[in-house]
Amino acid sequence: MFISESLFGEVMILAKASIDKIIRKAGAARVSSEAALRLAQVLEDEGVEIAKEAVELAEHAGRKTVKREDIRMVLEQ
Repeated sequence: MFISESLFGEVMILAKASIDKIIRKAGAARVSSEAALRLAQVLEDEGVEIAKEAVELAEHAGRKTVKREDIRMVLEQ
């Protein structure tokens, strides 16, 4: 995991280089720093929301551990 600072001073968990690779994998020849940081922010926000729901499912099942099935169930909703 890598923590970097966005253009707006927010701490980002996802590495800009990893996000750059994702955008390039989608077909981009070049990627601006602003685009990579914005996508990182969106992915992080979505990931946190998915994780929150998965935590609720795990707790409802009487577990402290979030399992693969919890994530899968959230994504299938």
